Amino acid sequence: MNDFLSYYRQKEKELGTENVMDTQCPFCSVQCTMQIVEQRMVGHEKYKVLPKYNPTSEERVCIKGLNAHQHALSQERIQYPMLKKNGEFVRISWQKALEYIQERFSEIQRQNGFDGIGVYGGGSLTNESAYLLGKFARVAFKTKHIDYNGRFCMSAAATAANEAFGIDRGFTNKLSEIPFARCLILAGTNIAECQPTLMPYLTKAKENGSFIIVIDPRETATTGVADLHLKVKPGTDAALVNGILKVIFEKGYLNEEFIDEKTNGIDELKEHISTIKLNDISKLTGISEESIQLAAVKYATSSTGMIFTARGVEQQTDGYMAVRNFLNLVLVTGKIGKIGCGYGAITGQGNGQGGREHGQKADQLPGYRSLENEEHRKYISRVWGINEEDLPRKGVSAYEMIEKIDAGDIQGLFVMGSNPVVSNPNANYVKQSLEKLRCLVVVDLFISETAKLADLILPCSSYLENEGTMTNLEGRVTLREASRKNPGETKHDWKILCEIAKILGRGEFFSFSSPEEIFNELRVASRGGIADYFGITYNRLKKERVYWPCPEYDHPGESRLFTKTFAHPDGKGRIISVNNHYPKEQIDIEYPLYLTTGRIISHYLTGEQTRISPALNSLTFESFLEIHPDTAKKYKVENHALVKLSSKRGQIIVRSKYSNKIREDTVFVPFHWGDDQNVNKITHEALDPTCKMPGFKVCAVSVSPVIDLSIN
Repeated sequence: MNDFLSYYRQKEKELGTENVMDTQCPFCSVQCTMQIVEQRMVGHEKYKVLPKYNPTSEERVCIKGLNAHQHALSQERIQYPMLKKNGEFVRISWQKALEYIQERFSEIQRQNGFDGIGVYGGGSLTNESAYLLGKFARVAFKTKHIDYNGRFCMSAAATAANEAFGIDRGFTNKLSEIPFARCLILAGTNIAECQPTLMPYLTKAKENGSFIIVIDPRETATTGVADLHLKVKPGTDAALVNGILKVIFEKGYLNEEFIDEKTNGIDELKEHISTIKLNDISKLTGISEESIQLAAVKYATSSTGMIFTARGVEQQTDGYMAVRNFLNLVLVTGKIGKIGCGYGAITGQGNGQGGREHGQKADQLPGYRSLENEEHRKYISRVWGINEEDLPRKGVSAYEMIEKIDAGDIQGLFVMGSNPVVSNPNANYVKQSLEKLRCLVVVDLFISETAKLADLILPCSSYLENEGTMTNLEGRVTLREASRKNPGETKHDWKILCEIAKILGRGEFFSFSSPEEIFNELRVASRGGIADYFGITYNRLKKERVYWPCPEYDHPGESRLFTKTFAHPDGKGRIISVNNHYPKEQIDIEYPLYLTTGRIISHYLTGEQTRISPALNSLTFESFLEIHPDTAKKYKVENHALVKLSSKRGQIIVRSKYSNKIREDTVFVPFHWGDDQNVNKITHEALDPTCKMPGFKVCAVSVSPVIDLSIN
């Protein structure tokens, strides 16, 4: 028997072929690098994933990265254009698909003007595709209506950093400096599940004696490393920081020299903090005065310290102000611009950083320029070769685009790299609005929940096939290699944009033949902007990952920002006062519990890709409701039973999961599922007034068993 097996294996080796693909994970913002070894044996294929070293995640890959290839290789991928006829999708040629877009969208714009078309992008697109999509909307479609799903990811932190520091780059310093921080504050971030390959930085810091504070209404794998866990009431993060500031001011822990030399606005903040009572903050947040005092003393008196925020803080109707208050903490203590000191927004999507820098946002031009700044408009118009008066003005945010669709102002929508039916709040309303469109075109790998509503689906390439640059959470630009051949009739997303532009008669502005050509135009378009990529080239990126800003070829890139001054014209950081905030929707007798949402380790975003992966889907194949056992008992909910979760906007059915690690007034549901398990069917549509971030993390809900066993 052994002789037979040895003979068989030898024959497999002789007949098999091996293909090695260098790439990086398409999921989170760490962008771990790897090799995928494809072995073609007799009658089957085998895949092995080998981590590769990079300076961000070193030589680590998480469970999602190890299995990312499964969705790219899935038989469920769309491999040719599909047009909906009589309610069913039928295969058509690319030429027919392009002619359909030209005919339908041109008709809409003849009747409703250029702004009758909307473009909806994604934070997982490469820098090249994100840049090109912004140009495509404004030059090919000539519409002002473009925004992207990154609005739901980074808008609060991005706006806050721009206003406080003058620059929004995910991290103000290097990840490798985390072990040198004597105090770390992790606010609304579950790194252990969302960016697990970064956890060794935290454990190393802890080994070095760092005091770690985690702010989260739940106990998570991340709170397990905390010295102090502040189990805050959802939606009260800004108030909690006011309490911490109160202690710092009263105990005289301000860095007066730093404040005087490098900031503005301290007097306003001092006056505001003087009106605050720590006892009131404790009652509002559910955190004891002693814990607030301990957090304040530990952070303020540590020689070095870093603060990180993520969606738990930012996806609030006061997300912008909550982050501003954390930045107040950084500024009043002077913990920025030196080793082991700084701020980091833990970016969610794979290219959440680069995706928001080069023109997908409603008010933005490449290089983090502003659509409403006349000099910026003139510069980009020259780069693009168009008249400045032909460049549209700013549009509206992602959710506001849905409202314009509902009102009939937008009648055609082009979606690339996003699944808005699942990712938007108040998802029932979103679906109903999209069904009103006269024409919906979706570019995707799979028939997502949004693609099911489309009139036309265009098949695009995956991360294994589409080369391009990404910008990770540190602000490092990386080159993602891709050597796999496109399956079927799939095309790269950038190539799809170029071909549509051509049939619309705008091909002269989109005559690109490679991602590198697009990147070279992006470099010029970003030159002199806040996010300056001009000194970064593909040749450099083949050898190293380069931080932006990088204005010249011989510039090393800025790994640590604000070592001397901030990026405002006066060189100073801006401190403001932040009021205590109450969530837009309060609990009551009918809806007595707070709902918060988030990620789990085995899935990513709306789950469209990870639910296709057999390995990842088998780990968590359905959504769930995390609920405290005492709360469950009160509402007659059994463990592992089906539960109806309701809000004023709708209801979903999920399975209960008891946990002593969550607040008794709060329940948690992950957001990776669609259809009847889509938690965003019940989340609140209210937006942050500054950055237009929806308040995903807080709404009022009720729970009840689907089958009430107590009546028997």
